[in-house]
Amino acid sequence: MIRPAEKDLHVLKYFSSVITVSEAKVIHVTEPSLRYCPLACHFFQEFEKADPTDIRSLRDAIQKAIESKIRNYGFFTKNRSFHFPKRVVPYGASEMLAASLKNRFIETAVVVCDGAGTVITGSSETVQGIGARMNTLIFTSPIKEILEKLKAAGCHVVFENTARINPMEGVEKAISLGYKKIGVTVAGFAAEQLEQIRRLEKEGGVSIVILAVCTSGIPHNKVEMIRRRADLVWACASSEIREQIGNTAILQLSKQIPVYALTFQGVAFVASCSEDPSLFNTLDIKKQYLISNEPGDRAVHLWNSQTYIQETVLPANSPKTPSYETKNKERALV
Repeated sequence: MIRPAEKDLHVLKYFSSVITVSEAKVIHVTEPSLRYCPLACHFFQEFEKADPTDIRSLRDAIQKAIESKIRNYGFFTKNRSFHFPKRVVPYGASEMLAASLKNRFIETAVVVCDGAGTVITGSSETVQGIGARMNTLIFTSPIKEILEKLKAAGCHVVFENTARINPMEGVEKAISLGYKKIGVTVAGFAAEQLEQIRRLEKEGGVSIVILAVCTSGIPHNKVEMIRRRADLVWACASSEIREQIGNTAILQLSKQIPVYALTFQGVAFVASCSEDPSLFNTLDIKKQYLISNEPGDRAVHLWNSQTYIQETVLPANSPKTPSYETKNKERALV
């Protein structure tokens, strides 16, 4: 039985601000320390118009961006849409999970959804529907209609009555359900769970691909946890991820907001999203590679788009990366 939540409350992080949503309204936005993000500018005109030196202007842009998600896609409401048939974010985690599920590299994915919390699904369409346009979800409360939609789509909601967010317990439940090849997204602020997930992998005799996402502003110790235990990591707006993890990566996807494959399993996961996975078998494991839209040595078809792979020294940076007011403010974000 699905019990209604005592309080409709959802907390997320976007553009370095913590945003609180209740009853389909943005009720609070904290002061952002981020000043520029190419992805935000791509999706929302408000950021193109905002004055990066004016905090009020940026907060207004952030609020309007979240309000548009509520209005257009039903985020945090009973009207939540899970229909995102097209690739939304180049090299996005949900896009990669969806492709990997479709090509059967993994059997199921453990992800986070507003109004439901921790969700287990083997549907590529549902993974894309949950994750497309999703931002860092910190807290959410159950929404009856969202739970019903997910269950009708064959999903297993791990904490149906509370919508709790806990990827490690989600993986534990997926193993108990009999899954052997699992993909899981873990937000950077929960990086301490990576060690526990690896222990579950070993004890359960299963294969787990860990995608470390939403890493903006995480402290140094959590960057190190990601470096040691994740298969892929999204750099987001973290200069520490670029500087301390990027140079150890085997493969980098994109330059503006890089995704780093840190392990051979991470590279194999990327290969599963390609129309020609065998191409990745020819890579020299002692070298580093970049996949981007810039013409390179060989063409690689990812998500029906032609990109190129080239040998290079990582990290490969772009001048159009997210920028903070100060590096100290970046590190202060949690």
